[in-house]
Amino acid sequence: MAFPYIALLASGGHTLLYRVNDIGNYLHLGGTRDDAAGEAYDKVAKMMGLGYPGGRIIDNLAKEGNQEAIRFPRARLKKNSYDFSFSGIKTAVWHYLNSGDRDQRQAQKQDVAASFQEAVVDMLVDPTIKAAVAHRIGRIVLSGGVAANSRLRAKMTERASEYQLQVSYPAPKFCTDNGAMIALTGYHWLKRGRRDDYALNADADLTL
Repeated sequence: MAFPYIALLASGGHTLLYRVNDIGNYLHLGGTRDDAAGEAYDKVAKMMGLGYPGGRIIDNLAKEGNQEAIRFPRARLKKNSYDFSFSGIKTAVWHYLNSGDRDQRQAQKQDVAASFQEAVVDMLVDPTIKAAVAHRIGRIVLSGGVAANSRLRAKMTERASEYQLQVSYPAPKFCTDNGAMIALTGYHWLKRGRRDDYALNADADLTL
């Protein structure tokens, strides 16, 4: 992938948007103000009694449902913001599941999953496309566990095509492979001459 590009990192612990100018040269554009996207998936799956982790389960269940069955809210932040917020959609699903006939609500699991997923995907896609257009960058990269989501891939590609933007993402099996990500980062720094001796300690907050 040629530089620069807009990178969306969406996982159970992070939802971040960056302009990537080069290896080690990143401009933070936005991030979640509350729950991460993957965290919202896990919590909604738990509400629905689907098990853990929730991302793949909801993605598969959503394929059998109607994404327009329930109009869950989309968080709309300030006009010039690239931030995300997923606490509202999580709360909306909880209220929906606990309103009316609970057994009937549980029988609608496919529609709930599809409608929830469509709302989350919209909230991921809109700021990413907006950032690419505003920065006049023609490339978008998806990463993190949520990048394995089939609906996110499809809708990001669909919306990007409206603006002649290119979308890239890894194979699903690599979306959560942190070992491969760390090794690739080390490879690029090694090529640029960076070296550390054996006195280097493990540090989860080392900059990339």
